[in-house]
Amino acid sequence: MLGRAKKVAVVCGTGNNGGDGLVAARHLSNAGLQVKLFILGKPSKIKADPKINLKILKNMGQKVIWVRGIDDLMAVKKSALIIDAIFGIGLTKVIKEPLASMINWLNQTKLPILSVDVPSGLHADRGKVLGVGIKAKRTVTFVAPKKGFYRQAGPAHCGKIVVKDIGVVLNG
Repeated sequence: MLGRAKKVAVVCGTGNNGGDGLVAARHLSNAGLQVKLFILGKPSKIKADPKINLKILKNMGQKVIWVRGIDDLMAVKKSALIIDAIFGIGLTKVIKEPLASMINWLNQTKLPILSVDVPSGLHADRGKVLGVGIKAKRTVTFVAPKKGFYRQAGPAHCGKIVVKDIGVVLNG
């Protein structure tokens, strides 16, 4: 999705989907790309697993922009690609302000968006948009596609769906 471009904006939440985004940021940085890392939420709200990867990134010298409002996202526009890791499969409630405005703003940048596991704001099972949702050009999901990718608003928000193995074994 980057072509020859080298600048990526990784936009994370404070939950486990954000943790996936932090892992992506680490791998992209190690591959020599210029990563701008944005985390939507307060440092005190970051969950345990994402906190581990955040510590690794900081030890690598990665700067973090803690986003409180749209003004904090302006540097996203200097990137060639946005990686969406704000909300994942655990999202069940309507997204409220200020996050709703931030998601709308990311969509309006017209930059290509790659969603991690599920586009933020899309209910993974029902395919319903919970207030607002990222409109991804591509969604990289793990193990198997989610039911919601093919229901209701799912197809309009997922873009091309790519399934990647992460070492999980499914029984029966």
